[in-house]
Amino acid sequence: MDTLSYKTISVNKETAQKEWVVIDATGQHLGRLCSEVAKLLRGKYKPSFTPHVDCGDNVIIVNADKVELTGKKWTDRVYYRVSGYPGGQKKFTPADLMKKNPEKLFRKVVKGMLPKNRLGRAILNNLYVYAGDEHPHQAQKPKKIDINTLK
Repeated sequence: MDTLSYKTISVNKETAQKEWVVIDATGQHLGRLCSEVAKLLRGKYKPSFTPHVDCGDNVIIVNADKVELTGKKWTDRVYYRVSGYPGGQKKFTPADLMKKNPEKLFRKVVKGMLPKNRLGRAILNNLYVYAGDEHPHQAQKPKKIDINTLK
């Protein structure tokens, strides 16, 4: 048996095979959609996954304003932000974020599913969220995938 054929291959920044993927968020549940997006961003589905390298795909989410939350989560769930000053604690709901900017809601949810280090912050830059059906990344020739068929 040739032991050289069993060498572990580590991917680095130059050899990573990154693709562009478009996901339609119409009628999808926010948490389930974002967990799949986090897997795609991280690259965990690839056979050449390397934990310390950004080897995931660039993900474009369109129709972000048509995402759903079950129950009364639009108004009952509360997110907090603290400025660091006395009395600087602000609270907001997913409905507030969606009304202002749907991209911030998606970034907040996906960020919580990525590693809490500089690699996680770098991976989050590969996420592009758009409220409408159009996106400016046609030159990258992204492939459209159905998030319901992913395992």
